[in-house]
Amino acid sequence: MKIQLIIILIYFSITIIIGFLARKRSDSSTSFHGAGLGVLMCVAAGTGEWLGGTSTSGVSEYGYLFGISGACYTIANAIGVVVLAIFFAKLYRSLDQVTVPGILEKYLGEKARIVSSILLIFIMIAVGTSQIIAAGTLGVSVMGLNYNTSVIILGVGFIIYTLAGGMISVGYTNILHLLAMYGGTLLAIFLTMSDVGGISSLKMTLPEGYFNMTNIGMPRVSSWIIASVLGACTAQAGIQPILAARDEAVARKSAFLTAVAVAPFGIFTALLGMVAKAKYPALENAKLALPTLMMDLQPLAGGIVSASILAAILSTVSPIILAAGTMATKDIYQKLINPKADDKQMLKVSRLTTGLAGVICIILSLIMYGSTRILDIVYFAYTLRGAIFVVLLFGIYWKGATSSAAVKSLILTTVVGFFWVAYKAVTGSYPIHNSITETYASVITAFISMLLFSKFSKDNHIELET
Repeated sequence: MKIQLIIILIYFSITIIIGFLARKRSDSSTSFHGAGLGVLMCVAAGTGEWLGGTSTSGVSEYGYLFGISGACYTIANAIGVVVLAIFFAKLYRSLDQVTVPGILEKYLGEKARIVSSILLIFIMIAVGTSQIIAAGTLGVSVMGLNYNTSVIILGVGFIIYTLAGGMISVGYTNILHLLAMYGGTLLAIFLTMSDVGGISSLKMTLPEGYFNMTNIGMPRVSSWIIASVLGACTAQAGIQPILAARDEAVARKSAFLTAVAVAPFGIFTALLGMVAKAKYPALENAKLALPTLMMDLQPLAGGIVSASILAAILSTVSPIILAAGTMATKDIYQKLINPKADDKQMLKVSRLTTGLAGVICIILSLIMYGSTRILDIVYFAYTLRGAIFVVLLFGIYWKGATSSAAVKSLILTTVVGFFWVAYKAVTGSYPIHNSITETYASVITAFISMLLFSKFSKDNHIELET
């Protein structure tokens, strides 16, 4: 335990140092939010949106329960990024915007920008909170720290290095995190696979269907794919590096390479869950699959693997709070409060809003520890992201879409999505049918409401200026 703690603290210290080294390149609000990025920096920053606590401990849990099909989670995310690269990367960049709400304004007006910004900031805060809870839990289970102490130490640390260099810090530190994540995961597979006799023996030991890519169920797989495709095209943390790329070619290439980096990771973590199933078939809680497997490793190896899990969490939290701060600064402060703010003021506000987003995530993590409601909140948040994209699609491709319809649709979808998730949390099932998840409910609501509200609204479609 002591060696694991030392390794994790060393890794965390290196992350903070790298973040501070990036400070010299982030002396303006433009560089803080990202500008002129190359392929490596775009890929590193972009993968943080998709490879976090869910892709490690979450997918390993799916691997324990359902087998290799748990990897469909990261594969679905990769599909979403590919759709973004093929159909929307060029369009988004042509609009000369830094945020997704800024893109919505081009087609659906200022009010749609403000409402979507508030919803997307909420999404970032929800996801960031879930990741910090995962980090705090890691501190308890692996490092032996008190949960509150773990959250505060790790939380303050990632805020410091994110504020130091903004997008440059995110890119540099995520290069380290990406290497650590793959390195630690592959090391864990290499060390544990021999315990179960290799792949052939694993196939004989595990229940039937564990090597079937659809064993987890097609409704869940299809829901992941739909949510990922819709979400990838409105995920501020994932899109921001593309908007900050040096040029269109870099943006598209980065998006494709991000998908290549994301897809295989779930296969490795699902495989670890399957190894845990073979070694500990009677675990009371599948969430313990990966931690239990790590505790069986010798301390040095266990520390390295633990650091890789921390890397996955940090790689998500940092771009998440930066994205929240970017939208708060660009879409709310500059748009509503101080349109004439100079670069110095914008940089100051950018750091303030980014830091505030991190502090809010920490506070919520301390309040919600041990509560399953955080998962409900995250599910609700993801339904909103998909609905925002549906509204944006109407703005881009349908001349009948109006600004007032977009605002009303976003508000109605928020109400329906909240009801859907809350109903499932209370009753254990969805309101209509268990196959109609919150993802389907939000997408259908956004689609129908945009059609109806646009038809009966009095304002006109906004023509994009060229």
